[in-house]
Amino acid sequence: MKNSFLRELKKRPLIFDGATGTMLQKLGLKPGGCPDELNITNPEMIKEVHKGYINAGSDVVTTATFGANKIKLKEYNLEGKLGEINLKAAKNAREAVGRDNFVAGGLGPTGKFLEPIGDLTFDEAAGIFSEQINALKEGGVDLIIIETMMDIREMKAAIIAAKASGLPVAATMTFDETMRTVLGTPPQVFAIVAEGLGCDAIGANCSLGIEGIYRAVEAMSKVTTLPLIAQPNAGIPYLKDGKTIFPAMPEEMAAYVPKLLDAGVRIIGGCCGTTPEHIKEMGSRVKGQGSRVERPEIKSTRLASRSGYISFGGTQPPIIVGERINPTGKSLLQQEIKEKKTSIIRKEAKSQQDAGAHILDVNVGVPGADEPASMPMAVFAVNENCQLPIVLDSSSAESLEAGLKAVDGKVLINSVSGEEKKLKIVLPLAKKYGAAVLGLALDDKGIPPTAEGRLCIAEAILKRAMKYGLNKSDIVIDCLALTVSADQKSAQETLKAIRMIKEKLGLSTILGVSNISFGLPNREIINANFLTMAIAAGLDAAIINPHNSQMMDAYHAALVLTGHDLRAERYIKKYRGQGARGKGQEETKKEEAKTIDERLKKAIIDGDEEGIVALVEEALKQGWEPLKISNDALIPGLEEVGRLFGQNIYFLPQVMLSADTMKRAFDRLKKELKGKKGESLGKVLMATVEGDIHDIGKNIVSTLLENHGFEIIDLGKNVPADKIIEEAIKNKVDVVGLSALMTTTVMEMDNILKKLKTKGVPVLTMVGGAVVNQEFADKIGANGYAKDALEAVEKMKRLIKKDMV
Repeated sequence: MKNSFLRELKKRPLIFDGATGTMLQKLGLKPGGCPDELNITNPEMIKEVHKGYINAGSDVVTTATFGANKIKLKEYNLEGKLGEINLKAAKNAREAVGRDNFVAGGLGPTGKFLEPIGDLTFDEAAGIFSEQINALKEGGVDLIIIETMMDIREMKAAIIAAKASGLPVAATMTFDETMRTVLGTPPQVFAIVAEGLGCDAIGANCSLGIEGIYRAVEAMSKVTTLPLIAQPNAGIPYLKDGKTIFPAMPEEMAAYVPKLLDAGVRIIGGCCGTTPEHIKEMGSRVKGQGSRVERPEIKSTRLASRSGYISFGGTQPPIIVGERINPTGKSLLQQEIKEKKTSIIRKEAKSQQDAGAHILDVNVGVPGADEPASMPMAVFAVNENCQLPIVLDSSSAESLEAGLKAVDGKVLINSVSGEEKKLKIVLPLAKKYGAAVLGLALDDKGIPPTAEGRLCIAEAILKRAMKYGLNKSDIVIDCLALTVSADQKSAQETLKAIRMIKEKLGLSTILGVSNISFGLPNREIINANFLTMAIAAGLDAAIINPHNSQMMDAYHAALVLTGHDLRAERYIKKYRGQGARGKGQEETKKEEAKTIDERLKKAIIDGDEEGIVALVEEALKQGWEPLKISNDALIPGLEEVGRLFGQNIYFLPQVMLSADTMKRAFDRLKKELKGKKGESLGKVLMATVEGDIHDIGKNIVSTLLENHGFEIIDLGKNVPADKIIEEAIKNKVDVVGLSALMTTTVMEMDNILKKLKTKGVPVLTMVGGAVVNQEFADKIGANGYAKDALEAVEKMKRLIKKDMV
């Protein structure tokens, strides 16, 4: 059915189903129950939901297996029935819809973060998804749909597992009103990554109503030509008389259908709160629409980090590739890599981003070091400390694969060449992990002396890459700069090769510029002038040191002179108010010399886990008291992290890294306190309410509260009301913090607050979670509500301070 589904999708827009959970609740699913288990305990209820959507006009129904992976099923002691549940789910769907409609095997997130934020490895995640996918495939699904993902790396693991099945793959992520996932990924990044991995259709689902979903898919349409998916909630839910109400009417959602189709949407369905009535109304607007305006091919090369992306090549301005994360000739970096440390890498990532680099080359090849182990450490360090995409630079296939698993976004592999051995090793890796490749214009015979010879090799690399299924836009050719001190004609041949590859093959080009001046004095003069000439010839990416002012001056001037800097706006912004030269090295070094409290604060902001303990030691040697270190340096650092988070400069991974750094500092300070406890801001009991097995958000809040000086008693997830009350009384807590993610469990908060009041327990209460808002908190009488972890910290401080007055 693979070709059948994809053929049908190419012919016309397809209608998927709506919310399965919403319908199961209407049919009697108990709050806190496992909907996936109904596939084997009450298959007729599942079939009734599927039939309802088919009768409403759905072309595709999704199996009731959103939480049927090993980790989620373990919460219900059902992990041993994973195969049975998924197999039966596929068969239930097929029996309900027959052979004239399609069945999508549904996957949801594991509920755990991947390392380094969490403890789940990439391979473990891929294995978990593979186990579920294999059972769904055995049950006869026509395609796999991955839904409601928040972590781009978890999504990558799921897509790779799904592609291995040979079935068509659709994938959706969930975004908030800021058009970011919880971990900071915007729709464009997801689209770039998913397209590279070979998804057949991508889009957005859940969290937002149809207006928000439209914004998300419209953003995706700017960077991909893949068919798009729109599966909105029926509006933003609210609670009325103890019931969850989704406000969007079928007609209201259907009115958006033409706009969705114009944006490139080919699959329309629904998420939470949508019913067969919504699907029927939206489907009626789709019929007869046919194909919309053909979206133009995107010729530029697109790379991405977790939170940002870059396009170059085609008509885009040339970009800078920062070359500083490379141990060649850098003894301190070599030593650090051998010791499995990343302090220099973190600093280089941040400083090169600040200096104007657009992507960063990462090379950790050191003789005697374990490169396959060092590569993911370096990738994590770069991911956590800047928003730039990565170039993975290694000649080791094992190291490249380790880096490809570790990276959050879409990378450029440095490199492949026309050499047969390299083509066979690198191109399959690029295809599997959705990477672009840097192709060196050399082959088994070496580097051709002429531009024509390099063009032939570039063409051969392109043909082989496309044979493996890579997109043309993902091939970037390095025409190779050879030293002019040996052959002055070589510079002109390189420039000629750039022009020919751009004109005849339409490929993006890249160049390691500094090779041109090897063996000559004052190399920067040659390098800067050659960079300008290369940009004029059509160079798309220059590998240089972004800290070198001569090179950066040449780059910005070249953008103006070649028409890539409209109205010289970038040039004026950079150089306005400067004299003939920028700051000198001495001034820069002087700025870097900071007092110990400033350095401690910066270490927290930067998430410098490796260096924080040494800085605490230094402060103690200078005579600082432990509480002074905490109050005057560490806490202000964490407060600055909160400010950056609020401005969408930092995202959850950076927040958690700073929290872990804070914990290391506190662990060292505790030794100085010799068993004495520092002044606590208050005692807080945290729990996810009964029936709810989601605790990621609650755990983050607990970590940050502890770092800010609160004493935390964490009862975990699925905690009964009586247990919460018992522990609150026993521990004499100041605040009870409650979390709920599901509309079916949120009213348990009301139950707990009523019981606390009835028993006269003198505590403050704070609530939070995806389905909770200020209106609900006010209605049930909670003292506070927080929309995220950092807001929880600030509001908790205010609550306790107010209570003490």
